[in-house]
Amino acid sequence: MFTLAISLLLAAAVAAGLTFAAWMNILYVSMIAAAVFALCFFLISRIVMKKFSALMEEAQRDLQASRFDKAVKVMESGFRFSGWQFFVKQNLNAQIGTIYYLKRDFAKAFGYLDKGFVRNWVAMGMLGICYMKRQKPGKMIDTFEKACSASKKEPLLWNLYAYCLEKVGERDKAVAAMEKGAKKVGSNEALLANLEALKEGRKMKMKAYGDLWYQFHLEKPGALIKQQTRAVQGRRKIVRR
Repeated sequence: MFTLAISLLLAAAVAAGLTFAAWMNILYVSMIAAAVFALCFFLISRIVMKKFSALMEEAQRDLQASRFDKAVKVMESGFRFSGWQFFVKQNLNAQIGTIYYLKRDFAKAFGYLDKGFVRNWVAMGMLGICYMKRQKPGKMIDTFEKACSASKKEPLLWNLYAYCLEKVGERDKAVAAMEKGAKKVGSNEALLANLEALKEGRKMKMKAYGDLWYQFHLEKPGALIKQQTRAVQGRRKIVRR
């Protein structure tokens, strides 16, 4: 990383100058060199991140205006900062992959998600689903395990993991994942309800998570609308009687 390399070189140059030109004590030289390194690293990082943040704000405005292709191009231009700051490349891959996934362009999404940031649990969840749809349950499980280890407190992630496990015929593993998630997350009504549903052989209910759930394209919002319509119609029939 350029920021680290430049900071180290400047600190080393200062240390060499103080040692051989000023004949300063090695202890003081080390302290000054460390201070120079910290200051340089902070200043360079701040400049780079300021430019990167401005770029991401521009991409966010495009996303809000539904200019998805333009937003992707703006984000892709941010790869030039990947040599200057840790995890920039992984974060950009995760975000671009998420955009393509939301557009249902799963082939393009996979190429980015596969190189995404493990702490972006939404992107990792989408990657896990991609592996499931590609009939690679082993890769799916590995992906969700990494995601859950990095984002232990996200109840929807544990639910998503269990949902996919149940889909590939691993109900026992789904129960085990939800039990582990319950311990990590703590009290969460939707998670605990789905854990009981799995234990009793019933279908998991994910509608409590709303749009956060539907963005994974595993269930259509239309299904919820139909259920609500049937419920309303049922109540009307009861009233008529």
